[in-house]
Amino acid sequence: MTLSFTLAPELTPELRAEIITLWTDVTNAGGAVGFVAPVTEDQVWVTAEKQFGGTGPGQPDVLLTGREPETGRLAAMLFFESMRFDLMEHWRMLKRVMVHPDFQGRGYGAELLAEAARVATGWGLTGLRLTLRGGHGLERFYGSCGYTEVGRVPGAIRVAPGDDRDDVTMWLPLA
Repeated sequence: MTLSFTLAPELTPELRAEIITLWTDVTNAGGAVGFVAPVTEDQVWVTAEKQFGGTGPGQPDVLLTGREPETGRLAAMLFFESMRFDLMEHWRMLKRVMVHPDFQGRGYGAELLAEAARVATGWGLTGLRLTLRGGHGLERFYGSCGYTEVGRVPGAIRVAPGDDRDDVTMWLPLA
């Protein structure tokens, strides 16, 4: 079963609420998407509103959503983020890459990344970049999707006192 993707959906109040729930559930299941569990939807809203501000008509960032085909539930999402710098317009940063915990293990994460690469290639981009929080084994997952580790800053992310994680940069060449 494959996800049903929508590129640049309208950020209706309903979709915003679905994204906040997804983001909160992913975080509280241990996902590394900008917060440390436990987190509330109210806490996520503050960061999400900033992310939403870069999307929509005339804005440089683009949302990609994936819905579970049987239920129509929002299962996965990411943002293509522009660096807002002319010399870097040939690639995009992927932000907030996530799959709902209820759908883990179905291949939806790999499917989401493959769709992102397909879209980016269609736009004529030559690469996709993302960063991740070390300590979750995500380097292996992204590596299996074609990404290569191109940078690492040891201990740059402090998730708790005495628990510093590496900030890892991954790159997918498209051309």
